[in-house]
Amino acid sequence: MPVEFLTDEQAQWYGRYTDTPTVAQLGRYFFLDDADKTLVNQRREDSTRLGFALQLCTVRFLGTFLVDPTQVPAEAIHYVSRQLDIADPSCLSQYLRRRPTRFEHAREIKRHYGYTDFHDPSASFRLLRWMYGRAWLSAERSSLLFDLTTAWLIERKILLPGVTTLARLVARVRDQAAARVWRRLAHLPTGEQQARLEALLQVPEGDRQSHLDRLRRSPTRVSGPALVAALNRLEEFRALGINTLDLTSIPSQRLQALARYAATAWAPTIARMPDPRRLAILVAFGHAFEIRALDDALDLFDLVITEVVAEAHRIGRKERLRTLRDLDEAALQLRQACEILLNDTYDNAQLRAHVFARISREQLQAAIATVTTLARPCDDN
Repeated sequence: MPVEFLTDEQAQWYGRYTDTPTVAQLGRYFFLDDADKTLVNQRREDSTRLGFALQLCTVRFLGTFLVDPTQVPAEAIHYVSRQLDIADPSCLSQYLRRRPTRFEHAREIKRHYGYTDFHDPSASFRLLRWMYGRAWLSAERSSLLFDLTTAWLIERKILLPGVTTLARLVARVRDQAAARVWRRLAHLPTGEQQARLEALLQVPEGDRQSHLDRLRRSPTRVSGPALVAALNRLEEFRALGINTLDLTSIPSQRLQALARYAATAWAPTIARMPDPRRLAILVAFGHAFEIRALDDALDLFDLVITEVVAEAHRIGRKERLRTLRDLDEAALQLRQACEILLNDTYDNAQLRAHVFARISREQLQAAIATVTTLARPCDDN
């Protein structure tokens, strides 16, 4: 079972002190209440009391007992010794010489505080149920699940196993959850749908890219032909029939993880995979990218329409600039006619004659037609 997902740092510091505990950690894990002190003070010598107390605080903090109980940061040793009124913390070195005593103290702490061995059947069952549920519902990295499992064990007072034991368990549970997802997805499409999905991995004659490579590329241009191509891409996804499958029993994060893999993996790599995994990846790809293709087409349609409207506005502004001269001339002619109409010195009976004497009927009709054609309402943008 491969466990290469663990970093060197994770493996090195698993079940050990990585750094000096913070003030908050000292207060939470290294504080001794009255019940703790009563149990600790049953020992007579300061070295034994301090060693026992440090083993207790260590198992609270790390979830395991140290092979060398003195490998505790100095700040933590001083913090505990002050609570026990031990003036010389260096007496802890004497605790190492009493190997049987250390193991007896560890057994007493386990018994008194309810710690459980990792291989206890009830603890193993609870852990496996929690790990499998988490691995099934999410697509967390193995290293993250390893850290979360460690924290889960510490919180529930289950002693940590060896690093390799826990890493192999994490890998096995993730593999089982993944295999279950693959089997479920592979059984959903019909034979015809499976054939269409498998065809995505084929490279058409005379081309250097598979259908999968072509379909997972989003539009990059804003144009009418690009919009047509985006709609054709959407139709190709719909022709796969994935939207007719019931995927409600598959966790969404699992589907997304498989679709992300399909978006970057080489088609020949997917083609060489076992049948369940290959089909599962293709189903997830069809499901996720059909939605993405629809979004791409809608976004591109919006951009094309926006560009068309903007171009229409630009053409309209240019046309209006070209007609402003005619509109100005017509407005000046109408202004002359209105000045005569508003002049009280002219007789009403001869008003039309005075207007036509300055501006001919034909000119006035042409000016009215120009204004009617070219002038815009005040609220028109």
